[in-house]
Amino acid sequence: MTGALAPTKPLTVADRCDRCGAQAYVRAVLVGGGDLLFCAHHGRKYAEALRSNGADIQDETDRLTETSATTPAEER
Repeated sequence: MTGALAPTKPLTVADRCDRCGAQAYVRAVLVGGGDLLFCAHHGRKYAEALRSNGADIQDETDRLTETSATTPAEER
C-alpha cells in the first residue's frame, strides 16, 4: 500500500470479491476513481498489475490469521 491512499472504511463480511464472490479482503483504489474488491486469492493474483497501473492497494488479508477473543483456547 502506498502513502497516497485516502482513508477508507475497513472491509466487512458484506464486501464480496468482484471476481468470484468470496469475502473481500483486498480493495484496489483505481487512479480514475472507484475501486475493485478481491478475495485474498484474487488480490494476490492481480495486485502487481494493479499497482503497476497506479492503483493503491488496501490489504486486510492479515485478518485471515487473527484469532478471535471468542475462539476457544484449544483452537488458538
